[in-house]
Amino acid sequence: MDFSLTKSQKEIVKAAWAFAKGEFDKERILELSRKQEFPKDILQKAGDLGFIGIHFPESCDGGGMGLFENILVAETFCRKDSTLGSALMFTGYSAECLVRSADDELKNKYLPRVAGGELIFTGAFQEPGSGYDFSRLQTSAVQSNDDWIINGAKSFVPFGHSAGAYVVLCATGPEYGDGSTSLILVEADRKGVHASDAGEKLGGRLMPFADVTFENVAVPHGNLINKPGNGATVLQAFMCENRIQIAGMAIGTAQGAFDRAIDYVKQREQFGRKLAQFQVTRHKLADMAAKIEASRYLTYYAAWSFDNGKPEFRLASMAKLTATRAAVEVCDEAIQLLGGYGYTTEYEVEHFFRDAREAEIFQGGPSVQKDIIADEIIGRLK
Repeated sequence: MDFSLTKSQKEIVKAAWAFAKGEFDKERILELSRKQEFPKDILQKAGDLGFIGIHFPESCDGGGMGLFENILVAETFCRKDSTLGSALMFTGYSAECLVRSADDELKNKYLPRVAGGELIFTGAFQEPGSGYDFSRLQTSAVQSNDDWIINGAKSFVPFGHSAGAYVVLCATGPEYGDGSTSLILVEADRKGVHASDAGEKLGGRLMPFADVTFENVAVPHGNLINKPGNGATVLQAFMCENRIQIAGMAIGTAQGAFDRAIDYVKQREQFGRKLAQFQVTRHKLADMAAKIEASRYLTYYAAWSFDNGKPEFRLASMAKLTATRAAVEVCDEAIQLLGGYGYTTEYEVEHFFRDAREAEIFQGGPSVQKDIIADEIIGRLK
């Protein structure tokens, strides 16, 4: 199967790289990372150029393209800077739930603003103490006349402080089936919504997490995404897509660290020779390049399958598991190749490593992905 980029895809990569080179200022990113602040002006510019909603439908001011093009942008941005690149791509986190499953009214109301960089969108799925175990969901949504009344708490919500709207996973009662869950859009400015700082993070520092509570929050019944009781189904489909997106970001992160390691060993000398001339260095670089390329093709295949109506949970988890593991290992090796300089912010690979660790953990760590893969391989045991 040939995954050579088409002319239009090459133009997308070229445009994304030009944007990143022009807007991703290293010193500014370092300063913002220390403060855990997100540069909304860059988001606005990225939205204006169509990078954020490239996979949204054209009817909602999106690019009308596929997941494949979306991960090309993610890979390119993260190659230039993993921290800002991943944060930009997560400003529409969970908007895909609207793209794939919401009615036209919700799509038309919110997706143009997300695509344009005007509105940060996020998902509130995990809960304190239960992580990705949604069978113990405590956040509830109860119908009252024309509204849903939501109560509960969510943890580790990306952009929880600055998001304008949340997609919230709620338990919606046995009348919709045993263990019924639903996804409901909740605007951040509604009465009873409270966000609190979840603390500083090791990586991904331009995308702060927050804990969000909902106290008798009333939202219109029309904010329901899809149908009552379909929350788990819609969420699983989104996670399949998002894991491929994360894999794309991880590839860019690995490539960015690799680029910096290559530049360093081609310039640095020891014992009268360039580091790149030593066989041990050459072999390390060969291993790093092989890991990146293997991850890239698996991720491209997963994205291609998704765009062609063949989404597979197993394939998405394989892509995320492989790409994030490669990113961690490549970034770690890059630090080793740079020696003491690898620990300094000036050479950047240290924050590429920290961001690689977040990509590995977010949306389910390696053990979660292995369980998903094993379940599909083995099937149900009698």
